Amino acid sequence: MARNRTGSLLALLAALLVMASCGGQPGQPAAPAVPTAAGGSTQATAVPAAAPAAQTLNGITLPDDAAPPEYQVYVNYFDNTATFTTIDFMESVYNQGGVGLVNLLSEPLVRLNKDFQVTPAAALKWSSNAEGTIWTFELDPNLVWSDGTPLTADDYVTTFRYTADPKHAWDFAWYYSAPGAILNWDKALAGEVPTDQIGVRADGPNKVIFETETPAPFLPAKLVYSGPFQKKQFEAVGPLYNNDPATSVSSGPFVLKEFRKGERLVYEANPTYKGTNKPFIQKLISIGAKPETFFAGYQAGEVDLVPGAYLQTADNEIIAADPALSQEVKTNSQDFRTDYLFFDTKSPPFDDVRVRQAFGHIIDRDTLIKSVITPSQGIPAYSFLMPGFPASNSAALKDIQAFDVAKAKALLTEAGYPDGKGFPKLTLWLRNESATRQAMAQAIAATIKQELGIEVEVANKEFKTFMEAINAKPTQIQFGLVSYGMDFLDASNMLGVWLATGRHNWQNAEFDTMVNEAAATLDPAARLAQFQEAEKLLVTDAPGVFVYHRTVGDLIKPYVKGAALEPNAAGSAGLQWPGYSIYSDSISTLYITKDVLNVRTAPPE
Repeated sequence: MARNRTGSLLALLAALLVMASCGGQPGQPAAPAVPTAAGGSTQATAVPAAAPAAQTLNGITLPDDAAPPEYQVYVNYFDNTATFTTIDFMESVYNQGGVGLVNLLSEPLVRLNKDFQVTPAAALKWSSNAEGTIWTFELDPNLVWSDGTPLTADDYVTTFRYTADPKHAWDFAWYYSAPGAILNWDKALAGEVPTDQIGVRADGPNKVIFETETPAPFLPAKLVYSGPFQKKQFEAVGPLYNNDPATSVSSGPFVLKEFRKGERLVYEANPTYKGTNKPFIQKLISIGAKPETFFAGYQAGEVDLVPGAYLQTADNEIIAADPALSQEVKTNSQDFRTDYLFFDTKSPPFDDVRVRQAFGHIIDRDTLIKSVITPSQGIPAYSFLMPGFPASNSAALKDIQAFDVAKAKALLTEAGYPDGKGFPKLTLWLRNESATRQAMAQAIAATIKQELGIEVEVANKEFKTFMEAINAKPTQIQFGLVSYGMDFLDASNMLGVWLATGRHNWQNAEFDTMVNEAAATLDPAARLAQFQEAEKLLVTDAPGVFVYHRTVGDLIKPYVKGAALEPNAAGSAGLQWPGYSIYSDSISTLYITKDVLNVRTAPPE
């Protein structure tokens, strides 16, 4: 799990202000010389034999220990109980369906490596004005779509105008709002200006220019989520053109071969792809299944990976006790995700800060980790920002929401609810959570009942139902449990969830000012200090009670190999966030080794 990374991450943030330069396809290890013996009548002489013929695919050479090309197939599951309407992030984030293989058909402006450093993707370099409000991204002129059409700045402009269109009602539109909002973004979403007035424009075919409302030193990192639609196909077919292999086009490393909603996705390597993220893996298969079956399928050899988020408590106990399986666990912080309770702070009883603080002191986090979550999958949280995340100050904030039943009871009494008398019965909403987190919620509800005398019912809602309720104005959720992980590596992103413009109805002008000012500050030390003060205010005013930070222990088959799985600069191993997608350079490093031939008699189909 990531630890003590603040210094390096601040350096990274400062580096984002400097023009980035092009990065190329990682070099492959040279084939070793293989000595053989040539016989003589009196003495054997060692001479080098010819190296085995290299396996070259789409302009790249497979590593020496790679399985044959037909075995370069990577298989995983997606949650077939989740809503699944698209595989395009810029169409919908929350309706992409489970954990399947999505976001593979376009080339974002930038991508991340396993150390969360921003690296070139479609944009070979970028620069900003002195204020950090106007950013120019220069595209690789050689990039093309799979139908031969050049990838141009107009594709990105078309995409961003669509995501700002109120008729689209993109479910991730808040992402490009404050802090560092794209110019006129919020006005376009409100229908006050046409989308052609947002701060995204083309300067010729190979330059995309972004203009922001306030200084945005983090904008390059934020633009990881910039995979474009093709303007031509978007206008001819509509935004769902990738739902059908017959109309799908790709500027990314893969092309779509099969799309059966809720059942199956199949991709193959894109032979026209000219970017820097060329895959060794030649075929991707994602199979729809219920999450509770994922572990059994992994054990049976049906898939190559199961994310730790989908492993149940019983699964983790089996894994820990099995010498072979325990070696296949790769633990890391992924997106620095925190699970937390939240409240409707505008209505009784949670409009009283003492009630919220009482709930903060009633959670026995250590016991929950040991008995429900399991130590490989989480650490206790007493703040929103996980240790290792920029501006995290969790150690200094621990006492504010520490487990203290006596203090919880005293606060509740002070608020007028001694022993829970007069307190309304609560329903704790969950967002389509796994059995493990349902069990955690039930344990929290039981503790609240036992120690505070408050009745709590747990309701695990469908994802769509939950998101519509939390985003309703006014909110329709009085008391809920949800998680949030970073979308880009900056405290402005994580803390932005709690702004008045965020997804909760808590409003604190002082907090908003601190976060927005810190986000626009170019001095790394000053912005860090201000973010830390803002988080202290957040933890103290308790619109949320922070339960645990996820340390994801993914199961990965030993025949899946590559630099992306090796420990990063912080010592975090495994497939780092944002996973196997266009947003990560993992695509250019992962491959299937020859060891797969010991367990598979034929390639998956």
